Amino acid sequence: MTARDELRLLPWAGPDGKPCYLSTDGQGGYVSRLADHIEAFQLGMASQLLEHSSQVLDDETEDPEELNLLATQLTSALRDVLRVATSRGRSPVEPQRP
Repeated sequence: MTARDELRLLPWAGPDGKPCYLSTDGQGGYVSRLADHIEAFQLGMASQLLEHSSQVLDDETEDPEELNLLATQLTSALRDVLRVATSRGRSPVEPQRP
């Protein structure tokens, strides 16, 4: 069996929201390439959402429904970006407590 630190965290969750891992030899198999494409898509969507959020927040008409939707989308994008970072070996930084 492959050690856990040799497994790749995939950019999607399994049943019950549990993380999915791929044991790979680094040769770029189908699932590995699929994960690369999904990660690139997720990062691109996060970038576009960040740009959109700046526009929404700069708009002086504060529509609560639009702000709620934006917060939900930003939360989802942040979750995806953290998963990509973790997959690539950059564990999230623990928040500092006052």
